[in-house]
Amino acid sequence: MPRRPRKRPLNPRPLTFSPFARSAALVACINSAKQQINESEYLMDTPDKLKGNGHIKNTLEEASMQSESSDEEDFEGVVQADFAFFDPKPDDFHGVKILLQNYLDDKQWDLSGFVDLILEQTTVGTVVKIEGSEDDGIFSFVSALNLGRYKDHKCITELMEYLLTICQEKDVINDLKLLLGERACDVGLLVSQHVMNLPPQLLPPLYDAVFDEVSWATEDEPTEDLRSSFEFKFYILISKLYKHKRTVTKSKPNGKENDTIYAKPEDEIFHKLSSWSFNFPLRKQLVSPDELKDYRPMGLVMAVGADKVSTFRSELKSLIDSPPDS
Repeated sequence: MPRRPRKRPLNPRPLTFSPFARSAALVACINSAKQQINESEYLMDTPDKLKGNGHIKNTLEEASMQSESSDEEDFEGVVQADFAFFDPKPDDFHGVKILLQNYLDDKQWDLSGFVDLILEQTTVGTVVKIEGSEDDGIFSFVSALNLGRYKDHKCITELMEYLLTICQEKDVINDLKLLLGERACDVGLLVSQHVMNLPPQLLPPLYDAVFDEVSWATEDEPTEDLRSSFEFKFYILISKLYKHKRTVTKSKPNGKENDTIYAKPEDEIFHKLSSWSFNFPLRKQLVSPDELKDYRPMGLVMAVGADKVSTFRSELKSLIDSPPDS
């Protein structure tokens, strides 16, 4: 059965993206200099707290002004950028790999093999680029990998061992072992990374794309084994958050305003909907902005039931569409 056509057009309204933010983000797609890798790590690990076009535009204008040189030819203000969704392809390797540099903290693991799995699975997976751009830079991507299907790959074996090592919570470890062991074939590793200041309006269609593709794959893949490999019952997510230093670490949000800042806005919804979760200390020193000096970066692992996906999609759209400071 042929696959259903994938819809790539986004909202035709152009989204603002400053010259500074675009240039900084494109650093993540260049693999030749260590300094550029460090800059991309900062981009990925800085929490995105923006909501609404006004906040995006103002913030990016400020960033652009701060980064401009005295050269009178430098462009000031913001530019309009048309983002588009694409199937992953081999040429995306370096861009995706740089976005994943800190995915497992400072662990030395088969990251290249992990990126290869993501790019080889074109049935379910999306990368975000600027339409018509010659630099082919990647601003975000999302994919879902079946842990059971890929369990014999070195990168997945190392990832599962890492999760078991960092989980120190007795009330969670047995659930984690179950999903990584007996029920691994029911589990999708939901992998998503963005550059700093990615317009949040892209998030609802980005997640709509991946969850729609998962649904289509259960019907359109050529073999029964492949179709069943996308019948996920759970998703596991690995991310980061920032806890205020006065806050005692807990595995669930405590509801106290500003005690927890999520590295990605969608993670707050996933966390609320999770069946279980745990935090873990990060060993790698992350570069954080001054406003986060009183916060401690921590890792976050969550398990979310596939039956929560529709609720997540609805709440994410409401979050992004809500006015700033509402």
